[in-house]
Amino acid sequence: MPINFRNTAFEKSVFEPKKLIRDKFPEVTFIGRSNVGKSSLLNCLVSRKEIAKVSQTPGKTRSVNYYLIDGKLYFVDLPGFGYAKRGKVELKKYEDLIEQYFTDNGKIILICHLIDSRIPPTELDTIANEFIMKLNYPYCILLTKVDKLKQSEKASLRKKLSNIQIKVDTEIINFSSKTGEGKKEVLSLIGTILDDNYKVKTEKF
Repeated sequence: MPINFRNTAFEKSVFEPKKLIRDKFPEVTFIGRSNVGKSSLLNCLVSRKEIAKVSQTPGKTRSVNYYLIDGKLYFVDLPGFGYAKRGKVELKKYEDLIEQYFTDNGKIILICHLIDSRIPPTELDTIANEFIMKLNYPYCILLTKVDKLKQSEKASLRKKLSNIQIKVDTEIINFSSKTGEGKKEVLSLIGTILDDNYKVKTEKF
């Protein structure tokens, strides 16, 4: 059942593993390459224009960002990976932060892996997918920016994912932050997981 978010607030940005939030609320985690559209997608899901800052500079998100939804759920925006202008030391710092975020994190209820629908999954997408699969959390794939595709191109999107491993029951959702396509499906998925695992009362979208 789709969930209706009424109140969204930015909670905090975390740059160091020791400051990560632990054992508080269930978490829906968003991961993807730099410039894949994570901030725009988050804003679309919560119906707020600037709760997550959208930057024209790829790789601008350099922290783990927590957004509190209705006082009972976190949306967690992880640093975008793969932006070449970051130095090796800085990249290692982000990798360690992301790894520590996932370590012994029993609050994650869903990982959303964002992939740009306009291009086949890159090597970085493949690496991220393999990493997510090993974690064994529930996950889905969100194919972003589908408003930029022709209808015929949308029809063949699944074929673009042939080079990454996908579980049979994995949700694959076409998404556009501009048109709202896929929003209801994502909210429905989150609502179902919350209802099934945490008995959180949801309302009709």
